[in-house]
Amino acid sequence: MRDRVAASDPGLLRLAAGLRTVGAIALTLVVLALAGADVPHLVAGAMAAMVSTFAVREKERGPQAVTLALGLPVALASVSLAALLHSHVVAGDLFFVALIFSAVYGRRFGDRGTALGLIGFQLYFVSLFVGATVEDLPELYGAVTTAVVCSAVVRFALVPETPAGTLERLREAFRARFAQLVSAQLDLLDAGPEEADRALDDVREGTARLHETALMIQGRLEEGTADEATARLVQRRVADAEIAAERLGLLLLTARSAERTDTLTLHLPGAPVPSAGRQPVRDAAVEALRRDLRALRLLVRQAGGTGLAQVRNRLLSYREEENLPAAAPAVQDVFRGVGEAARAVLGLRIALDGPQDESDDTPATARSREELDAEDVAIDAVEDTEREEPTGLRRPTTRAAVQVAVGSSLAIVGGELLSSHRWYWAVLTCWIVFLNTSSTGEILVKGYRRLLGTVFGVVAGILLAGLVGQHTWTAFALVLLFVFCMFYTAPLSYTLMSFFVTAALGLLYTLLHTYSMSVLVVRIAETALGAACGVFAAAVVLPVATDRRTNELLGTVLDRLGEVTGAAVDQLSGGPPVELLDQARELDQALADLRAAVQPLTHPVTPLRTRRDTARYVVALLETAAYHARSLAATAELLPTHPSIAADPRLRGAGRRIAHNIEALAAHVAGERTDERVETGPSIASLLEPQLPGTPRYGRVTDRVLRHLQRLDESVMGLARPLKVPVGKAPARTS
Repeated sequence: MRDRVAASDPGLLRLAAGLRTVGAIALTLVVLALAGADVPHLVAGAMAAMVSTFAVREKERGPQAVTLALGLPVALASVSLAALLHSHVVAGDLFFVALIFSAVYGRRFGDRGTALGLIGFQLYFVSLFVGATVEDLPELYGAVTTAVVCSAVVRFALVPETPAGTLERLREAFRARFAQLVSAQLDLLDAGPEEADRALDDVREGTARLHETALMIQGRLEEGTADEATARLVQRRVADAEIAAERLGLLLLTARSAERTDTLTLHLPGAPVPSAGRQPVRDAAVEALRRDLRALRLLVRQAGGTGLAQVRNRLLSYREEENLPAAAPAVQDVFRGVGEAARAVLGLRIALDGPQDESDDTPATARSREELDAEDVAIDAVEDTEREEPTGLRRPTTRAAVQVAVGSSLAIVGGELLSSHRWYWAVLTCWIVFLNTSSTGEILVKGYRRLLGTVFGVVAGILLAGLVGQHTWTAFALVLLFVFCMFYTAPLSYTLMSFFVTAALGLLYTLLHTYSMSVLVVRIAETALGAACGVFAAAVVLPVATDRRTNELLGTVLDRLGEVTGAAVDQLSGGPPVELLDQARELDQALADLRAAVQPLTHPVTPLRTRRDTARYVVALLETAAYHARSLAATAELLPTHPSIAADPRLRGAGRRIAHNIEALAAHVAGERTDERVETGPSIASLLEPQLPGTPRYGRVTDRVLRHLQRLDESVMGLARPLKVPVGKAPARTS
C-alpha cells in the first residue's frame, strides 16, 4: 500500500498541497469563528486562505516566507481597491483589466511574480464575490490577515515541506514506480495471446511514469541536495536506472518475438505486440528469467539483508558472459539486461543511502562497485549554458498578458449583459484558461474541459445545496472536502478540478444566501462566455496557432536531439569529455513540452483523425530517438572510467549521416528555404565492419552502441515521411 501511494502521487506533492490548503482554510475558519465573524467574512477568509496557500510556489522556505509577507499588502490593496471601486462601474472594470494584465505579465519574474499576480487578482475576485463595500473593509482586512497568517502557520509548522524531504519522497516514488514497471514487464513475459497487448500497454504506462518521476527529481536536485556534486551523482544514478529499466522492457519484448522488435513498438500508443510474439516463450531459461525478474523487483523494493545480498550477487553475475545461462540469444540479452538493471539499482542505493555492506560481495559484485566508485570520482559539476530569451511581444508572458487583457475586456462586457451581479465569473474563466497555456488549441481544450467540469459541478451543487440547506458548518466541511479533492486531482484532470471547485462554490453561494437555480445557470453561461472570449482573444490578438507552437517545440526537440547525439558520438569516437547528462535532460524536457502542446491535436474529440494519428506517430518516433540518444550519452559518460569501453574513431563516420539528417529535419520544420534532404545509406553496423582480413571486430559494448545508433538512424529516417522532408541517397564522403 505504501508503494502504491508513493507511486500514484510522486513526492506526495498532491497530498501535501491538498492537506496544506485544507489546513489553512480550517484554521482560518476556527480563528474567525472564535472572533465572532459573520458568514460572508468566513467565506472571504476561507477563499483568501486558499489563494495565499496555493499561490506560493517556491521550493525553499525562506523565499516562501518572503512571498507570503509581500502577498499580504498586495491582498489588502486589492480588496481595498475592489471595495472602493464597487460603485464606479467603468473605473472598476478598467482597473480590473489593468490588474489582470499586470498579474499575467508578472509571470516573467518567476515564481514570486506569478504568486503576487495570483494573489492580487484572486483577492479582487473574492471582494467581488462577497460584495464587499468600504464599510466592510475593517472586517475584511481582519479576515484576509488572519487567512495569510494561518496559511503561514500551516505551511511552516503543521504541514511543513523542505526541499530535502520532498526529494526523499520523490526518490521513494522512483523506487516504487521502478518496482511496478518490473512487475509489468514480468506480466508481459507471461501474457498469452489475448493479454499481450494489454500487458504491453501497462509496460508503456509504467515506463512513462518512471520517466515522469525522473524529470521531477531532476527539477528538485539543486535545492534538495547538499552540494552540486551530490546532485550530479544522484542525477547520474537516476538516469542509469531509468535507461536500464527501459532497455529491459525492450529486450523482453524482443525475447517474445522471432526477430528483433522495432523500438517504436514500446513508444507508439496502441501499437500491438508483433504477431510473431503473441505466444509466450516457455523453456527452462525463461523459467529462470521469471525467477530473476521477481528477484530484481525484490532488489528494487528492499534495502538489505543477507538473502538479498545473495540475490543481488546472482543478478550482477549476468554482466559476465561466462555466467549467462544457455538460451536463445534474445533471451540471453534479457539476462544481460537484468544484470545491468541490478547494477543500476546498486548504484542508486549507494548514491542515495551511502556505502553498502560489502562482506557478501562476489568478484562480479566487487567489480561493479569498483566501476561505480570510479564513475563517482569522475563526476564533476559544470555550469549551465544560458540560452537567448525572446523579448518584446515575442516573450510568452507579454503576449499572454495582452491576450488575456483583451479577452477579459470582452468577458466584462458580455458578462455584464448576462448578469450585472455575476459578470466576474466570465472574467475568472477567461483568466484561468490562459494559465499554463501557449497556443490557441491548448486554450480551446482547456476551456472545453472547464465548461464540462462546471456543468457537472453545477448539478452536484444543486443536489448538495438542497441536502445541506442552512447547516453552516456541514457546508463548510463539504467545502473543505471538495477543496482537498480539487488540489489532489488538479494535475490529473482539469475537468475533475473544475467539477470540485464548482460544487464547492455552489455550497458557498448557499452560505451567502444567494443560492438559486438561476444563479447556477448564470454560472454555466458566464463560464461558457469566458472560455469563448479567451479562445477569441487567443485566435485574434497576437495569435500562436497550435501548428506554429508545435513546430517551434518540434524544432527545439530536434535541436536538442542533434546536440546530444553529436556530443555522445564525438566522445565515443575519442573526442574530449563533455557534459552529456544535462543535455539529455534538456532533450527530455523539450520532448515533454512538445507532448503537452500536441494534446489539442491528439484529443479524442478532434475530427481530424489523420492529423491526430500523424501527431502521435511523430511523438512516438521522437520518444524512441530520445531513448537511444540518452543511452548513447550514458555509455559515452562511462568512457573515462571503464577500461572495458574503448573509444572507436570509426563511430564518428557512423554518426555523421544521423547528424546531417537531424539538421535537415530541423531546417524544414523551421521553414527555412533549403535543398537539404534526409539521406539514406548503408546500415550503421556495416560502416564499422573490419576493413582488412584478421582485423578484430568491435566488442559487446560497441555492439550496443551500434544498435542504438542504428535505431536512432531508423527513427530519424522515419520522421522524414510525416514531416514531408525529401529523401535522397547519401553522397560518397571521405573520412
